[in-house]
Amino acid sequence: MAEEKEIINKVASSSLITFDLEEFYLPGDRVLIDLKDQLFQGMILREKDLRDFIKVNDWSAYRDKLVAITCSADAVIPTWAYMLITIALKPYAKAIEFGSLEKLEEKLFDDALEKVDWEQFRNSKIVVKGCSKVNVPASAYVKTVAKLQPLAASLMFGEACSTVPLFKRKSG
Repeated sequence: MAEEKEIINKVASSSLITFDLEEFYLPGDRVLIDLKDQLFQGMILREKDLRDFIKVNDWSAYRDKLVAITCSADAVIPTWAYMLITIALKPYAKAIEFGSLEKLEEKLFDDALEKVDWEQFRNSKIVVKGCSKVNVPASAYVKTVAKLQPLAASLMFGEACSTVPLFKRKSG
């Protein structure tokens, strides 16, 4: 009769720390306000028209939304136009960023990562998790590695069972 061997989960018993960027995702609806819709003849932003739009628009519809403000048309938009939209949004929106929805996402992750106590990872073996249910911008991975590399004993990317080595501190 063959002796049964106990199956040992080496991943679970290792000293690896998984850094999961998905945990820094800020939930909420992402919304783009494109000023191209406010251009006269698709080319010119007129102050009076923009101010009228701001007066009649229901800004409460942006309550707790994460908002990006941009103009996708090839038009010169004065800075004050974005500022006026921001002032209208501020009482309602959870976050406001100039640029695309991608730039908004980068900013949200950047803000979240600024709050991390990176020192807790000193001398640790870290796997930066690769798979995610949310879209994590490449900039978040870059910032994470830039913060961890001076502290960590080693850095890997992927899943604990299948990693790509990124960095290992030389001993001595």
